[in-house]
Amino acid sequence: MPKRVLRGVVVSDKADKTITVRVDRRFTHPIYKKTVRSSKKYAVHDEQNKFKAGDQVQIIESRPISKTKKWAVVY
Repeated sequence: MPKRVLRGVVVSDKADKTITVRVDRRFTHPIYKKTVRSSKKYAVHDEQNKFKAGDQVQIIESRPISKTKKWAVVY
């Protein structure tokens, strides 16, 4: 099974080797047929601590690194 790849914006880089990434998605509501925006935040592993708040990043599913971190940054 292929690993999921998502694109988002870094909203926090305060933790060591961890960044928080907000991923926005748009979809059509099944009943009202209106375009709806929603977002979700992911804890992402950043080994070199090189990404800062506001950066656009691409993340990929990985093995569980901690209780909440199951994603790793690609670039």
